Amino acid sequence: MSRISVRGFAVASATAVTTVGAVVGVASGGTQPAGDNLEAAAADTTLLADIPVGQQAQVQFSSLTQQADAQAAAADAAAKKSAEESARVQAAKTAEAKKAAAVEKAEKEKKEREEAEARANRDSIRSASDFAPQASYTVAQVQAMARQMIPADQFQCFSNIVQRESTWNYQAQNPSSGAYGLVQALPGSKMASAGADWRTNPATQIKWGLNYMDSRYGSPCGAWSFWQANHWY
Repeated sequence: MSRISVRGFAVASATAVTTVGAVVGVASGGTQPAGDNLEAAAADTTLLADIPVGQQAQVQFSSLTQQADAQAAAADAAAKKSAEESARVQAAKTAEAKKAAAVEKAEKEKKEREEAEARANRDSIRSASDFAPQASYTVAQVQAMARQMIPADQFQCFSNIVQRESTWNYQAQNPSSGAYGLVQALPGSKMASAGADWRTNPATQIKWGLNYMDSRYGSPCGAWSFWQANHWY
């Protein structure tokens, strides 16, 4: 048997509670508190009488087990929360990486399509020398020649200008200024740089007009934008 000094010690087992109550009664020289007063009497006692060693171990073991269980539960909760946060962060990173890869793939495919279209346009473009000279040309023939000489994405802009300048008449001449041909070159002799037959060959005029629009405005569409703002180019 051993003696221990305890103040306000919480006894976990019913056996220990009974023993402590009995000892309190003996130590104080009074009777054992009954009912609800038992716990209060035990808490106010400074010195508890003998508690069997086996019961002391049982109470201590129960308390330590409860503490260990509480600590384990807290550790499990913290680990679960950490795992959930890590999973959330990883999912966000994965989604962002997939999005970036999709954007990069789309941009690459777009660039490849544009390059393929540009190659197709270059391959399909014919030069002025590819067309055999004729005595005369209809508007439909001149337009067909232009379609074969001008990049597909620039043809409509070129056509808009020619329609307003000469209505596709390769022999059109402005009586006041002397401007001549499909693109109304001023003077018309400028077109000699594209070919000596500039007066009679619409292909030569188209070649010169395309070079002029590219060099001055960057493209026929650039020339058309300027024309819309100024009604000349």
